[in-house]
Amino acid sequence: MDEFDYIIVGAGSAGCALADRLSENLKYRILIVEAGGSDHSPWIKIPIGYGINFYNKNVNWKFQMQPDAGLNGRKAYCPRGKVVGGSSSINAMVYFRGLPHDFTDWKEAAGNGWGWEDVRAEYDKLETRVSVKGKVTGNGPLFVSDVNDQCHPTTKYFFEVAKELGLPITNDMHAKNEGIANYQLNTRKGMRWSAADAFLRPALKRKNVKLVSHARTHKILFKGKRAVGIAYEKNGMMHNVKANKEVVLSAGAIHSPQILQLSGIGPANNLKALGVDVVHANEAVGGNMQDHLASSFYFKATEPTLNNKLAPWWGKALAGMQYVLTRRGPLSLSVNQCGGFVRSSENVSAPDMQLYLNPVTYTTSVDDGIIIPDSFPGFITCFQPCRPTSRGRVDIASANVEDAPLIKPNFLSTNKDMEDILAGTKLMKKIVNSKALQPLIKSSMYQDINDLIDDEAMINDFKERCGTVYHPVSTCMMGSDENNSVVDHRLKVRGIEGLRVADASIFPNVTSGNTNAPSIMVGSKAGRLILEDAKQ
Repeated sequence: MDEFDYIIVGAGSAGCALADRLSENLKYRILIVEAGGSDHSPWIKIPIGYGINFYNKNVNWKFQMQPDAGLNGRKAYCPRGKVVGGSSSINAMVYFRGLPHDFTDWKEAAGNGWGWEDVRAEYDKLETRVSVKGKVTGNGPLFVSDVNDQCHPTTKYFFEVAKELGLPITNDMHAKNEGIANYQLNTRKGMRWSAADAFLRPALKRKNVKLVSHARTHKILFKGKRAVGIAYEKNGMMHNVKANKEVVLSAGAIHSPQILQLSGIGPANNLKALGVDVVHANEAVGGNMQDHLASSFYFKATEPTLNNKLAPWWGKALAGMQYVLTRRGPLSLSVNQCGGFVRSSENVSAPDMQLYLNPVTYTTSVDDGIIIPDSFPGFITCFQPCRPTSRGRVDIASANVEDAPLIKPNFLSTNKDMEDILAGTKLMKKIVNSKALQPLIKSSMYQDINDLIDDEAMINDFKERCGTVYHPVSTCMMGSDENNSVVDHRLKVRGIEGLRVADASIFPNVTSGNTNAPSIMVGSKAGRLILEDAKQ
């Protein structure tokens, strides 16, 4: 049996950052086991390739959640990265740390070390920020680019809307968290800069790090209640690998609880019913699932948008030439260009809505799932309540690792979430009907927001059309209460020795925006915690 000091399961956003931090100490041998394959694809490196990989089974797990009453019985799509770099290799690249009060809540739930000042220090170590003019701030491995000068001209309308409605405006969401801005991206010189680029490749240059890809982890191996290794499958053959110190799950909010449950850690009755021997009973494993829901409104536009550049063949050709020659233009950007964090009313104490203005409309190809821009100019406005209070679950469907876990989101099951829907829709109505945005609107494409004349209509529309923003978290929740958490404040799995979880599944609560940045932060912080504990 091969032996390592630490085994990391998952080379995604958190796992890559963890591997880099942990491998700084060259005396520890580290194995990273990743179910997906190489990220050396042009459609991963080119930012606009997000639309290609959104339904690409080769790099995407393409999960479907269970039919949910909150969505009027619909199933929500849940893409997750099945590739080196994980979801950071297929996401829309928007980089946002989270709002300060998100981490005040983390500290309250989990204890010291997770407050805003703590995590901000961690972020500062990770990041290198590049301004529009190329000014570099910081010296971390993770590049965060200001692409304000390249955003489509139609985004100017959103800033005029903000002025009209009295919404704050900021030119840097990390310096001033509240307000409308052009989103900053994880790109470097016009190419996606994933967690694999930032962290894994530097780590793999060290002699003490090994990556095994296309390797599906089946379960954790135990000696009593101590994790001593893992069993994984590669090319149809099973391999057992020993961890002399610790196993760390960084497989994400869907797979980390699945692996724990397949290994005998989770709800005892369910595990027994599926023929899994219980190593440690913990009802919280797979529980507390949270995700953002958003509602989008599509419009035909009165002036050219990205559709005009990306729909016709000649537009694609020109954009391709521009990208090859300059690494600039629409292929170098995310579809999410403008938006921000605002308060839906004066009565809330912190921003409670995330907004998007995307200068593109599209359909999805039935044959291959590729996102195709429409042939006419169009744009999308969207709102997303920042902090949903509904809680769902992820549980194994069987004792077979190949069977996708059951994702039961339990969306919109609290009065607070219903109130947020109404607040967000009413804010969006003000935005759409503002004098500043009206000149851009030719007509509504699907749902006309002005037809939503009462609360019942707004709620029904949201339930019928909303979708997740692909931010599942908290299924192995970190907390100080042993009765409702999976890991403690040092990310150690309760009731088990030699086992931690370090990824988005440990979030005590979902952060107010895009979750890739805090996932990376968790991975890096986990590496520091592990090295600290190893000295004791």
